[in-house]
Amino acid sequence: MILPSDDSGPRADDDPGPHADIVLPCLDEAAALPGVLARVPRGWRAIVVDNGSTDGSAEVARALGATVVHEPRRGFGSACHAGLLAAEAEFVCFCDCDGSLDPALLTGFVRRVADGECDLLLGRRRPQERGAWPLHARAGNAALSRMLRRRTGLRLRDLGPLRAARRADLLALGLTDRRSGYPLQMVVRAADAGLRVAETDVPYLARTGKSKVTGTWLGTWHAVRDMRAVLAEPPVPAGVPQ
Repeated sequence: MILPSDDSGPRADDDPGPHADIVLPCLDEAAALPGVLARVPRGWRAIVVDNGSTDGSAEVARALGATVVHEPRRGFGSACHAGLLAAEAEFVCFCDCDGSLDPALLTGFVRRVADGECDLLLGRRRPQERGAWPLHARAGNAALSRMLRRRTGLRLRDLGPLRAARRADLLALGLTDRRSGYPLQMVVRAADAGLRVAETDVPYLARTGKSKVTGTWLGTWHAVRDMRAVLAEPPVPAGVPQ
């Protein structure tokens, strides 16, 4: 199921509402971490999943009060899922660790899920500056959005990494992808399970440092390849054992 997009944007204010754990997959993001962690809502737990950093990211995150999880298996999905398994709060959020997205906006995401407006809420990225979202990355995202619509009927305009849901709902999806297809598999399996999926506009800034996935045409191609494989999977019933 899909809900109409709410272009008014999520709410971010002084009252964080329901608490959540935020999963921050991390690979060499020492320069961006201080700014990202400073924006985590009060009372929320930041789970930085270090995926083999060599720039001291884990030490920086730990010094700033984050919970650090080490995931030796390389892959965006590996890092995200390790964070999900480490989370304990009722609500779990995901945010890139590169400074391109504001984790403070997730207070509004969690409120909407907690209030029953939707079960999985994604941030539709709206670039705020030149270079924030390269043309090849936008093209790949648009193609995947069309394929997702054909596969599930969901009319999403973005498959953004800023998102929130109940932890129990995500664990019940039995997510298996451990590469670039993880975010898409979450959406596809949520749709197959009858969860209500929605998106809302969020500002998108230029990341700190070079992208490991969509910074080049080759990286984008690899990501699209992984996600096409996810779209080719047959529906999987919710509740598959981990």
